[in-house]
Amino acid sequence: MNRITYTEGSPWEPIIGYARAVKTGNIIEISGTTATVNGEVVGKGDVYEQTKCILGKFDKVLQELGASMNDVVRTRIFCTDISQWEAIGKAHGEFFSEIKPATGMYQISKLISDDLLIEIEATAIINQ
Repeated sequence: MNRITYTEGSPWEPIIGYARAVKTGNIIEISGTTATVNGEVVGKGDVYEQTKCILGKFDKVLQELGASMNDVVRTRIFCTDISQWEAIGKAHGEFFSEIKPATGMYQISKLISDDLLIEIEATAIINQ
C-alpha cells in the first residue's frame, strides 16, 4: 500500500519523529494539531480562534493530500478547559455542521505550552 507522509517543516517533526499527516490508501490520519503558525500561537487566550486556526490547517493538509473536509469521519478534541465547550463547538460546527463527523471532546490537564488551549486530531476517508 502506498504511504504518503505530509510534513510542515516544523522543528519538532524530526525531534519527535512524527508527520502532520499520513495517507495510506484512502485513509488520512492527521496528527494532534495546535494553533501554532510559524512558531507563534494564534489566538492566545481565545479557544474559538485557536479551534478555527486548527481546522483551517486541516483543510489545507487535506487538500494537499487530495481530500477535503467532507472526507473527515472523526475528530478528537483535547482541551484544557471543558467549560469552553460551546466556543469550541461553535468553531467546529462552522466547519462540520453539514459533514457531522464522529467526535469526542476531552479535558486534559495541560498541553505543551500554557498558551495552547486546544489540540485536535482527525481521520479522513476518501471515497474512491
